[in-house]
This record gives sequence, structure tokens and C-alpha cells, in this order.
Amino acid sequence: MKDEEVFTTSSAAGTAKLGKHLAARLRAGDCVAMTGGLGTGKTALVRGIAVGLGLADQRMVSSPTYVLVQEYQAALPVYHLDLYRMTAPEAELGELALEEMLADGVVLIEWAERAQAALPRPRWEIDIAITSQRGRRFTMRRVEDSADAFS
Repeated sequence: MKDEEVFTTSSAAGTAKLGKHLAARLRAGDCVAMTGGLGTGKTALVRGIAVGLGLADQRMVSSPTYVLVQEYQAALPVYHLDLYRMTAPEAELGELALEEMLADGVVLIEWAERAQAALPRPRWEIDIAITSQRGRRFTMRRVEDSADAFS
């Protein structure tokens, strides 16, 4: 049995608040891999994490679906990646200089299940599920090696 933490929210504001709370755990070199369908709140969670890491204006956070990576200047750089539209996500992730991003900042990845084999370890994984129209369940765990990844 893997150690997991489960959080629930009932609004986008609650999801952002959860992100602020989780940001306290993150340091340069951390990767957060998020999974969940469309509309589950991945970007809202990123918004909260970025603010929790010192981003002054939460309006700067938007889904990087078309540009692939957004960088936010906070107390330490926050790199926000979206793998949804990538045609070969594992190969393309390798071309995005992920190691350089991790060297000085935190990397937050939406649709992480699309490039599981290319994701760094250790990392945080957060699976997001819709529980009601506004309700969300966030299951978070630390992955140390490949045997622990997205089971």
C-alpha cells in the first residue's frame, strides 16, 4: 500500500487554496505531475501553487495548452507544462529542457499520464477526480522510483 493523502474541495477558490497549502512542501527541483480529465481543476490547482510560491498576480496563470510551457516569476521560478496537445509527449518532454527547469525551479505538469516514462523521479503525483458539479478529490502521493508510478 502506498502512502497517499486525499484532499477535497468544493469550488475553484477552494482548489486554489489547496494549491497554496501544497506549495509549502515544494522546493527547487520538485516536479508535480497532475492527472485528471478536462475540467477537473488542474489549472486552478497550479494557480494556487504558483501564488503559494510567491507569484504576485494569480491572473498570470493560464493553461499552456498551445505554448506548452508557461514560466511564472515567483520566489523561485514556476514552470507550468501541459502535455495534452503533444503528439509524442515522452519525446517532446525531453526537448523542453526539463532538467534545466528543475535545476532552479518547480515544474508543474498537466496531463502527466501522457509521458509517464519520461517524468522525473522523485516527484509528486496528484490525481484529480470530479465528485460533484463543483466538488473535487485530490489524491496526492510521492513517487520515488518507476515501480511507484501511476498505478
